[in-house]
Amino acid sequence: MPVTTAPFQKCQVMEEERVCCGSPDVTAEKCEAINCCFDGQHCYYGKAVTVQCTRDGQVVVVVARDATLPHLDVESVSLLQGVEPSCRPAAATLAFVVFQFPVTACGTTLTEEKGFLVYENHLSSSYEVGIGPRGSIMRDSQFDLLFQCRYSATAVEALIIEVNPVPPPHPVSLQGPLRVELRLANGQCHSKGCADGKEAYTSFYTAADYPVTKVLREPVYVEVRILERTDPNIVLTLEHCWATSSPNPENLPQWDLLINGCPYRDDRYLTTVVPVDESTDLGYPTHYKRFIIKMFTFVDRDSFSPLKEMVFIHCSAAVCQPSATTSCVQTCHRQRRDVSFKSTRRYDTVVSSGEVILTQN
Repeated sequence: MPVTTAPFQKCQVMEEERVCCGSPDVTAEKCEAINCCFDGQHCYYGKAVTVQCTRDGQVVVVVARDATLPHLDVESVSLLQGVEPSCRPAAATLAFVVFQFPVTACGTTLTEEKGFLVYENHLSSSYEVGIGPRGSIMRDSQFDLLFQCRYSATAVEALIIEVNPVPPPHPVSLQGPLRVELRLANGQCHSKGCADGKEAYTSFYTAADYPVTKVLREPVYVEVRILERTDPNIVLTLEHCWATSSPNPENLPQWDLLINGCPYRDDRYLTTVVPVDESTDLGYPTHYKRFIIKMFTFVDRDSFSPLKEMVFIHCSAAVCQPSATTSCVQTCHRQRRDVSFKSTRRYDTVVSSGEVILTQN
């Protein structure tokens, strides 16, 4: 059934039936911005269907008994998929039912649409059917809600797409490009031990700085990152990183740096993978990968003499969507590499650095 409560009636909720909305110190403006009601002191949910999406990847759906005519039995409302505890109501009263769960859980589907990553799910109600000798009847509201959380580079949006008496068509999952960038940090730091830590990544070379000059064995600080995304649930993975002597990533010669996200074991000077976590003060740490290599030069295949050419760094990157069976975490072992994860969504691309020139000491 469609929502029938008029705007001016939405906030006419008896005090004993109210469910708090937002933090205790929420202001009237913020309360209104999250589609709730404010009585001068408290923020609470109105007689409607309210969908809220948070920047940390949670979705809150609140369905009021009075959101439809005839009124809903809120105990009959459930998510269409998901049997884990987080998919059950987080709270329920006679007048409201509240769901709160991660946007990636409970059967949520993911699509990409015009710069947005769109998470979509359904709520529906069960209903009682009376069966007689010559027919069957029902008197309950048949409630079906299609809702979305949409994440872009600058915004998080919650949308109620449809409230239908019949199930909506199944969504179609589409792949699309995501922007990924490889850049080099200049490694300028002034504290002890910072060469191997996050301090080395505080500033980066700009386009005007290339070609960058290095000497043999000097550290080269590499960062690969996802651009223009605020979705906290996607994970950047590096499948293969390598170097060439020309801008074309397919040209020879080549030298492996990372294989399946792990240091190339046949290199005497192993690539160092730098952890990126909450301590780096990045908004979305899972959108970043960092590693350090020691500068080298290619040699002639036949004479083994140094070529002293430019070096270009390339990475095959993928955006991984975690699922119930995989965390998208790439772990490296001394004897073997664990590359068993398979994500439910992947967007593959190859990114490259500017030129790095070997110079004499």
